[in-house]
Amino acid sequence: MSDVPEIRVGTAEREQAMRRLSDHFAAGRLSVAEFDERSAIVAASMTRGELDTVFVDLPEPDTVATPPAKPDSGFLAEWPERVMAVIPIVAVILFFTTGSWLWFLAIPLAGALLFGNRHEHGHDRRNRRRDED
Repeated sequence: MSDVPEIRVGTAEREQAMRRLSDHFAAGRLSVAEFDERSAIVAASMTRGELDTVFVDLPEPDTVATPPAKPDSGFLAEWPERVMAVIPIVAVILFFTTGSWLWFLAIPLAGALLFGNRHEHGHDRRNRRRDED
């Protein structure tokens, strides 16, 4: 974890060590008893050397295999956007077949139903999605 084991650690370093330890526990490298014991050591540690002793027999973060991220692409991943693209076409068809302009009210209604629970703008959402890739 560090070159100088006598350096004192703070809360941020202990929290980072707990996250690493939790990752190892989630990967199945530690039993519940080992995790509890090592967590107590991390919580009580005052120097980097004490933190290093917890990870002696565990692989470094670079070699820890992380499960591949589940792809968020595909046809069903963006179904609200696809449905919203079809709604105006359906509204125009229904307008000409029934002669009632009330079908055009389905456009904002569908938008509110499909996207009303999202609190960020579409442009920001697309940028965030692009940044995650």
